[in-house]
Amino acid sequence: MGNPIDLHIADQPGIEIDGDLVARGLGLGVDRFRELMAIRKISVLCERGTGEDAGLYRASFYHEGRRMRLVVDAGGQPVDHPSQTPGGA
Repeated sequence: MGNPIDLHIADQPGIEIDGDLVARGLGLGVDRFRELMAIRKISVLCERGTGEDAGLYRASFYHEGRRMRLVVDAGGQPVDHPSQTPGGA
């Protein structure tokens, strides 16, 4: 993983997700992505899986009408293909 992003989930250890992957998914360079994260111009939603999805997390990153969504394991490794959706839908 090149540039990990820390995600902190209540009562769970932090998860690191590859920042390069997320930046590309949002159509941003890595430096610009990190800058926008630092000034909170990128929103993040992280959901914990239950039932058959226990142990998995869905992380969604939103910026200017774009969404990058990843499903990752507890180590931050993607378990399926990322999806990007114009308009944040």
